Amino acid sequence: MNKQVPGRKLFILYSVILILMAISMRSTNNMVVTTVPLYSKYILDFSYIGTALVTAIIYLGTVLATLFINPLMGSVLRKRMFIVANFVLTALMISYYFSGDISVFIISFVIGLAYGIILPNIVTSATLYPDKTGRERLLAIYSVGLSFSLVFGPSLETYLLTIISYRTLFLFFAPLGLIGIFTSFFMEFPENKKETHGTFIRKNKGFISSILTITTYNVPFAALTVFLAIFAQTRFHVSSYMAYLPFVFFFAVSMFTRIYISIRPFKNLRHPLIFAPAITVFALILFPFLPDYTAFVAVMMLLGIPHGSIFPVSTVEISRGSSIEERNAVNSYYYAYNMSLFMVIPLIFAAIIPYIGFEKTFALLILPVVISIIIIYIKYWKDNDLLGVPKINTQV
Repeated sequence: MNKQVPGRKLFILYSVILILMAISMRSTNNMVVTTVPLYSKYILDFSYIGTALVTAIIYLGTVLATLFINPLMGSVLRKRMFIVANFVLTALMISYYFSGDISVFIISFVIGLAYGIILPNIVTSATLYPDKTGRERLLAIYSVGLSFSLVFGPSLETYLLTIISYRTLFLFFAPLGLIGIFTSFFMEFPENKKETHGTFIRKNKGFISSILTITTYNVPFAALTVFLAIFAQTRFHVSSYMAYLPFVFFFAVSMFTRIYISIRPFKNLRHPLIFAPAITVFALILFPFLPDYTAFVAVMMLLGIPHGSIFPVSTVEISRGSSIEERNAVNSYYYAYNMSLFMVIPLIFAAIIPYIGFEKTFALLILPVVISIIIIYIKYWKDNDLLGVPKINTQV
């Protein structure tokens, strides 16, 4: 991406590259983290704990990469590792087809490392866009690309599950990695000699507010990612095709939410921070009372609204609350925290299920949502630079 390209052309170039990368990365990433549990449960005959463990291994790899690799890489090494990670990702998608009880853990760990290098660096590249207004709009457009991927991927997977097994599914998604390989050569990570790598940035208000914000949604979503289709088959006795279908509706609502945000970006972040967690809490309360599969799909569509809005809000908080020098480290730690949630929450969820069942366990996830929004209110609600309408020409 050449910064000599003026104004609109530069913005369009950034947008196209980010959307292509989002399609490749998020389609394959969602396929892996939602299908590996099903593959483990129904093909390899793992228990609920075993299913959660193999998924946790993916996120363990991602956490290690985002904590100990990304924050320490300079511009040139970051670009090289980014390209290599995309090659590795595509190869490992094929490797899943040949995996067994032991090798599935090894493949999952390495693919987690690859995602740990790819994910935060995409956002870091986007947040280095020179214009502040364009940067926040670009983040919203990137979020739309992610959401489109999360509609496209599950839709393709839902169709494929009518004709192939979970094992063969990985082979059909591997070619999407080729888009990432091609696009990775065009991603840029400008050298910043003043870039901060120290751990003190974890006290940064942009970082703290963003992880509190993402907690309001990613705690329940971490459980849903692993157990949604299993819950649907267990509770409503539907086929594998029907069990996976709610993901399509869920991500479709999320996508339209992000399209709206990209057209009309949030200026005052307090509004989505009120409504999105409220919707999440309401939907989780409904889980113990779901009468049938149709009601379940409706609740998943409702949850698509906070899914579509919370991630863009948290990335804007990072953009507003951190300097360019801190941006790479903040994004790396931010993703490390997210992946930690996806590693730990399913394990806790799996341990509780045998005692109180799926429905009540989902309802318990309300607690961290409420606690997080209370902390945001106490610490940051009056911070206009972070959550209010930002001043024109504010330097970040």
